Amino acid sequence: MNRLTVDGRDYFLPDPVTELKQQILAAIKEGGGYVNIPPLRGGPGIDILFSPGMPVTWSQIDVGEQHAPAEDATGGADEFDV
Repeated sequence: MNRLTVDGRDYFLPDPVTELKQQILAAIKEGGGYVNIPPLRGGPGIDILFSPGMPVTWSQIDVGEQHAPAEDATGGADEFDV
């Protein structure tokens, strides 16, 4: 999952985010502009005014569950892909 933090507020975003990153960078380079941040699940999203000097942070969060190997009857562990 992708997290965009703008001025201390977090927005969780679906993949891919490459185009959105480019739009935000372009708005900042142009001196400021609105960029629509898409919702994680349906809806119109939110328009944010990006400007030079505004604190913006991108991060990726692994939300997948890690599964421990299951033990079989002989006491050994079965291997499987996560």
